[in-house]
Amino acid sequence: MATMLNGAAIMDAALLLISGNETCPQAQTSEHLAAVEIMKLQNIIIVQNKMDLIKQSAAVQNHQQILNFIEGTIAQNSPIVPISAQMKYNIDVLCEYICTSIPIPIRDFTSPPRFIVVRSFDVNKPGTDLDHLTGGVAGGSIMRGVLKLGQEIEVKPGLISRSNGRIRCTSIRSNIVSLFTEDNDLQYAVPGGLIGVGTSMDPTLCRADKLVGQVLGEVGKLPEIFSELEINFFLLRRLLGVKTEANEKPCRVEKLQKGEVLMVTIGSTSTSGRISAVKSDLAKVLLQDPVCASEGDKITLSRRIDARWRLIGWGRITRGTILA
Repeated sequence: MATMLNGAAIMDAALLLISGNETCPQAQTSEHLAAVEIMKLQNIIIVQNKMDLIKQSAAVQNHQQILNFIEGTIAQNSPIVPISAQMKYNIDVLCEYICTSIPIPIRDFTSPPRFIVVRSFDVNKPGTDLDHLTGGVAGGSIMRGVLKLGQEIEVKPGLISRSNGRIRCTSIRSNIVSLFTEDNDLQYAVPGGLIGVGTSMDPTLCRADKLVGQVLGEVGKLPEIFSELEINFFLLRRLLGVKTEANEKPCRVEKLQKGEVLMVTIGSTSTSGRISAVKSDLAKVLLQDPVCASEGDKITLSRRIDARWRLIGWGRITRGTILA
């Protein structure tokens, strides 16, 4: 679930993949659609897969189940495209829908750049000579602004250290030495699509996705680092992603309790947070790891149920305690 929420934070649209040879909705399908609604992704294409494994009558029945499932949701008027990914049937039609039914969103090119890191790598092979080492690479998407070759950048929260119960964050400063998307080298990068940012920073800082959840941007222009959040939250009516028996009612989402630990997702950052206070639809969350965020940013809340994190609600940051 955390992976899906982290990825949805940088997406403009979503493909909701539904297996045609299973009853719709499956538990995870309901949970993912709820997450898409929370993230306010307006452009959705429903993909009805595995058409090569079922008869026409079963495909029609499954199509009707999908229509019943999405009725009254944000995906109610979304197109349903039957495909067989294994046999590559109708993939061209799906591509056409992506090109024609998903509008190009309005981008902000003038604000200070903000880049959400969803992957990071050390691209040096073992045994590379010191003179040929290259800096670490951050992968993700630009939410606003423009990144340019040679630009000085800052990464926050950066290096996190703990000493005597206190947390300290040291932002990482570096320079952009390369920009690329797929096989194309770029002189500058704008919002939209996934971008690789080659930097001059120590590659060990980027190894094995160590920078995931960090925010990259212009020096001095990134949001503050918060160690505690005050949020205005909304809980789902029922628990999604948990299978129930035929005659059993769906589980209701229980109220937040002081002292319980939840998984909090902000952008591409997922960290645990302890509820330190709760009243009505307001709560204070003490974060295990500090986050770089702004007031008004959207967050999602997940609770550990049956050894898995399950989505239970969402909220917005109203205030934050700035890490000293």
